[in-house]
Amino acid sequence: MDHQQQQPFRTDPAEVEAWAKDLTQQFSQLLATQQTRRAQEALRKRVQSTSRSRSRSPVPPAPLHRHTPSPAPPTSSSSAAARSPRPPPVPPKIPNNYPSPSAQSQSSSSSYMTPAPTSPLPMSPSQPQFQPQPHPQPHPQYPYQQPSQQSASASASSSHLRPPPTPTRPFTRVNSAPTSSNLPPPYVAVRPVPRQPQPPSDSASTQFRNFLMGLSETPVRYENPGLLDNALSVIPLDQIYGEAEEEHMLFKAEAQSLGQFKEKWGYQDCVIRALLRWFKRTFFTWVDCPICPNCGSKTELQGLTPPNPDEIVRGATRTELYKCPKQDCQRHERFPRYSDVWALLEARRGRCGEWANCFSMLCRAVGGRVRWIWNSEDHVWTEVYSDHQQRWVHVDACEEAWDQPRLYTEGWGKQIAYCVAFSHDGGAADVTRRYVRNPRMHGLPRTRCPEEVLLYIIDEIREKRRKNLSNEDKNRLMREDMREEQEFKEYVAAVLAAEVGAGAAAHLELQRPSEAEKRPRESGRGEWARVRGEDGQHSGPANRPGGRGGP
Repeated sequence: MDHQQQQPFRTDPAEVEAWAKDLTQQFSQLLATQQTRRAQEALRKRVQSTSRSRSRSPVPPAPLHRHTPSPAPPTSSSSAAARSPRPPPVPPKIPNNYPSPSAQSQSSSSSYMTPAPTSPLPMSPSQPQFQPQPHPQPHPQYPYQQPSQQSASASASSSHLRPPPTPTRPFTRVNSAPTSSNLPPPYVAVRPVPRQPQPPSDSASTQFRNFLMGLSETPVRYENPGLLDNALSVIPLDQIYGEAEEEHMLFKAEAQSLGQFKEKWGYQDCVIRALLRWFKRTFFTWVDCPICPNCGSKTELQGLTPPNPDEIVRGATRTELYKCPKQDCQRHERFPRYSDVWALLEARRGRCGEWANCFSMLCRAVGGRVRWIWNSEDHVWTEVYSDHQQRWVHVDACEEAWDQPRLYTEGWGKQIAYCVAFSHDGGAADVTRRYVRNPRMHGLPRTRCPEEVLLYIIDEIREKRRKNLSNEDKNRLMREDMREEQEFKEYVAAVLAAEVGAGAAAHLELQRPSEAEKRPRESGRGEWARVRGEDGQHSGPANRPGGRGGP
């Protein structure tokens, strides 16, 4: 066999596709030829076997086809040759698509050994070129195979046919698998894994539990009827209710002008908003450094000193000592940090701890449902439940902030680890997700205790506060917890949608902070806010790690 010239590698996709089509057509023609040969061989063998069986049988067999007339009965004068059965006529050659096994194996082996021809195989002029058929039908006169056997034979005979190895280089997939750099985060990284509450088992977790159990008693003190009556006596109720009525009418008019069915805030919300303005602008005073009562100069901090008995009786937890810087004065001034609300109603001054404590009690006095929020990064504030919007609303009396939960992270630049809410009926709740929308940017490690232990502590406080409530109140609180959890999940979904860049419009609105939430801290001196990392210029507290500190 002459040596054929080696074909060069094909690199053009169009050329490769044309070559593949040509090769497929050649194999189809080859397969049709092999099937025709096999059909002829099988028919020839069947005719021979039928002839031998009829020659051995004394009775003439039935004709091979229906339309062949039966031979005339032999006469007595006929010879022995005339009495012998007449051989059947040789049927014409019928093309078939089933090649014989021998021819199949021979042709297939030769097709693997020799390169494929570049032109179609030569066919006789009288023989038509048959195309491969999925289920060829046999000739009606010679049913040598059943259709099911034909299909099985065809599949068995052509199952080992494969095209010859292509001389081209293997293709490189255009849509290859993405690398690890552009892979999306795995679902297990963003899917919330349910945790089972576990009791504290180490000293740090036990200490944190005792600390939270002590903080949970703060809103319980607001339920003193004498305290609430005393608070109502210092609140200008006519002024508060008048401003609330006027503001509520404005909200209604705004909703009607916009074609909305419901106004933005209800009347009780407007009462709390009016109380917030009066408390910030008139009632309470912020204290950085006390003023010297002798000369009126600003004093300087000297350190902490133990509270005296009178201060302890009035609920002072610690006392700060200040000194007048003037040489001719040099007077010391004490600043007790009261936690008793009775004392705060008389002193009417303090910092964030005193502000949040007193304002929460006043909100309770005017009929609001309140939460006292503890933050592990040395800040506290209030949450008020809005029956109009069916959710808890953030309120910070120090900043006169209403429904601005992202003020601390987006405006002050704080990083937060824990935010725990306490109420007299609901117990406790971890509300960190409301104030830290993006934990990677504004979150701190939560190292006080494992998350399972924190769940156990919160469930323990809830059980303690709700055990004496009616079933109706318990079901109401449970529904509120479910709505709040759904709200937190929407915050998490908004952050994930914003990170992948394919969030819906509602998610983008949840992700975008308001302009009021982007302002730095207004209460306190600039130097004091800078040291605390709350001046909007820092990404977190300047000198305190996460999870430490108190109000």
